[in-house]
Amino acid sequence: MKKIKIPSDLTTLAYNSIKQYILEGRLDQETRLTETLLSDQLGISRSPIREALNSLATEGLITIEPRRGASLRRFSVKETSDLYELRKLLEVYAVQTAEITPKLLANLDKSIERSQGLLDTNKKLEYIEEDMRFHGAIATATGNQPLASVLENIQNQIWLCRCKTYSLSSSLAPQAHRSIVNALKQGDRKEAKKAMAGHIDYVRQQLIDFVNSQQVSPSPNSSRELRKRQLVSSNGEES
Repeated sequence: MKKIKIPSDLTTLAYNSIKQYILEGRLDQETRLTETLLSDQLGISRSPIREALNSLATEGLITIEPRRGASLRRFSVKETSDLYELRKLLEVYAVQTAEITPKLLANLDKSIERSQGLLDTNKKLEYIEEDMRFHGAIATATGNQPLASVLENIQNQIWLCRCKTYSLSSSLAPQAHRSIVNALKQGDRKEAKKAMAGHIDYVRQQLIDFVNSQQVSPSPNSSRELRKRQLVSSNGEES
């Protein structure tokens, strides 16, 4: 991360810098973000760093442990499923209530074209951002700002999983988006809702399968730790 230049609002700028660092996929789940480390990297005091980390924890992007610092949030199968279930409810509602205009449809068409181009050139982060813009445009068209804000927060949390499962579902997304837009162009809200629900359900299942596979397959470090505990136990000492 680059040092912040002459900030006017340290907390906001620290928040934006740390969040961008996370969403760019430059932080793995084993890395600890401490106030001291971030203060040195950003060139600001620890107080705004602490406030920024608390805000990110409230949004569900990180978890904070006393005296250990912050780390990326780890999602259980239930948490992943719950997030996607809420997302589906909100996005289906957005499709139902959005004000469909020629400008919106044109923007959605362009988004699909950009998404396909980013897929073809394997630009993962840019593709995920474009995918979020597509869904965000429909949410914004409802005129319901709280709805759009909640969906944005859900998308940010889901981002942590999607960066790792990009290859599992991304190739079919432009086609799913096209089905949604075509239904909207025809004025068929029922079909648009069905297409949106099916799209989100498919991605959710891919993520759930991925999370399950991660929980079943222990990391090399955890395997070594298990062998240590077994060795201690076999020697008659407390584990």
